[in-house]
Amino acid sequence: MTKLILTIGHLCAEAHAFSVLESTYAEPALFGVTDGKAVGTYLEHKFRIYLQERYDFEQGNSANGIDFPSLGVDMKVTSIRQPQSSCPFKSARQKVYGLGYGLIVFVYDKEDDHATRAATLRMTNTVFVEAHRTADFQMTRGLRQIVENEGNDEDLMAFMAERNLPVDEIELKNLAEEVLRNKPEQGYLTISNALQWRLQYGRVIEKAGTESGLRSIYKSAPFNMLGV
Repeated sequence: MTKLILTIGHLCAEAHAFSVLESTYAEPALFGVTDGKAVGTYLEHKFRIYLQERYDFEQGNSANGIDFPSLGVDMKVTSIRQPQSSCPFKSARQKVYGLGYGLIVFVYDKEDDHATRAATLRMTNTVFVEAHRTADFQMTRGLRQIVENEGNDEDLMAFMAERNLPVDEIELKNLAEEVLRNKPEQGYLTISNALQWRLQYGRVIEKAGTESGLRSIYKSAPFNMLGV
């Protein structure tokens, strides 16, 4: 059987199908597991195998740093109870102009069944964030407003410095001049400064399907419709 070449369209369609299947699958190996990283690794590995059965695609590795380098997409798995994850810090520009790649984000609610001693990862949301929407929401909103209000490089530098953007003064000035030439797109992540960026997805989950560049791939039925 000839495998198809994986595209972003295929990736999103398969992520939807996978979310439906995974939401009903009872996994004994995850029963009692509270380590979010272990759950994320499990789901990422399972989805990658799921795709490999149907598609040809370049595998991510530590050199290129993202899961689907040929598509320019990284995969993230997070709990709905605290929807966030980390990603490598490359430069402060990522907070202004985006990470440089898109994200497919699986959001789960883990439920342990003590009778069967198995856990189910009920997918609450699966979202695709296009690369141009991966900058920080408050940073890009503020910079865009300054440019639209005829601000100058000093206004931009002051704004970024007040928000502790991790750059020195020379980089700060260069970035301010770039923003004047090239107004950034509105981002929708919350990106916290750390040795690695801390990405928070609450706004992405809320806005998916209502803003361009934020695709709602899968959304579970509300609890009352599930009989919970």
